[in-house]
Amino acid sequence: MDIQQELFTAALKVEKPIIINKIAFENEELHIYLMYEPGALFKCPECGEEHRVYDSIPRTWRHLNFFQYKCFLHYSQPRVDCPKCGKHIVTPDWAREHSGFTLLFEAFVVALAKAGLPFSKIQELTGEYDNRLRRIVDHYVEKAYAVKSMSGVKDIAIDETSSKKGHNYVTVVSDQATGDVLFATEGKDGETIGRFVEEAAKHNLVPKQIENVTMDMSAAFQAGAARYLPDSTVTFDRFHVIKLANEAVDQVRRDEQKLNPLLKKSRYVWLKNRKNLTVKQLQKLMDLDNQNLKTAEAYRLKVTLQDIYSADLNFFEGMLAMDAWLDSAADSGLEPMMKLERTISEHFGGVTNYFKSRLTNGISEGVNSLIQTVKRRARGYKNMRHFINMIYLVKGGLELPSFSFAG
Repeated sequence: MDIQQELFTAALKVEKPIIINKIAFENEELHIYLMYEPGALFKCPECGEEHRVYDSIPRTWRHLNFFQYKCFLHYSQPRVDCPKCGKHIVTPDWAREHSGFTLLFEAFVVALAKAGLPFSKIQELTGEYDNRLRRIVDHYVEKAYAVKSMSGVKDIAIDETSSKKGHNYVTVVSDQATGDVLFATEGKDGETIGRFVEEAAKHNLVPKQIENVTMDMSAAFQAGAARYLPDSTVTFDRFHVIKLANEAVDQVRRDEQKLNPLLKKSRYVWLKNRKNLTVKQLQKLMDLDNQNLKTAEAYRLKVTLQDIYSADLNFFEGMLAMDAWLDSAADSGLEPMMKLERTISEHFGGVTNYFKSRLTNGISEGVNSLIQTVKRRARGYKNMRHFINMIYLVKGGLELPSFSFAG
């Protein structure tokens, strides 16, 4: 064996009875030809007993680039004829069955995808077709997700996100303790929670172990939680409640603006938190606040609601404070705020459960933001299976397999 073969034998971690037979540089590609020694014995993949080679099948695997050049491994894959198990192909340590890539090449692709590199860039780096690269990622994500344990999960957050423009939604269930995505599925109806419970059973999770569920006030999610997680306590997300309050304030502003030009170009003055206002916006808010505006009254109701959530109130105190706020909103005479009062009153138990659980959908909002970043990098996803796998890859907390040539 010459020095070149010795170097590549060490680099590839090739062990006897497999040896490097030839190394060739052809058409600006590196081709490494391997063979097994005459009389070599191989273990039956089923029972582990060693047998001589029955026949072999020529195969080629794409390996990591050698500098800027593509690299390929060529090897006649042996087949053994086991008296107990029959004829079986023996897969070498550097590859997985039915794959045209080495494990290290696949590890490289998965690492790049997990790091957030768009598949268009991975395609450019590797010179491989986009679909082949996606199939590599799908294989390892699905394999890792299949063995993910959910046995310790107690509190979950449920939210929906879009998979592409229009009304294509994915429901995402996250673990409040870790922030990991536990489950993602197409749609945003109550049956998505049923599909979560069905899938979670494969991961050692039973419905009664879920103590708290946080979500928005979606009627579909409420029905799904009542049906499939009946032993859980539902908390309606405080940020969703404040979002509804902002929408109510903005509706009051739009209605009043028709009669009062002072409110033009003031939308964000009322919607942003005071600490996030610019000096100019803060001055404008103070000026408008002195004009005896209906919008200012709606704004003060919203700020009071935020203060209730921010205060360190126990459950009883929180209920009293929220009940007093509802009275103020009902007495305001402002229809959008009165509508919000009716909405909160109808969901009073779930809204005030926050003062017990202190749980929000902040976890989901962070996950959603990350998912949207992934979606933008891919310029949308047409393949729902792959989109969900990418969600699991970047935020599923999966234990991906370690890759090496040595068995």
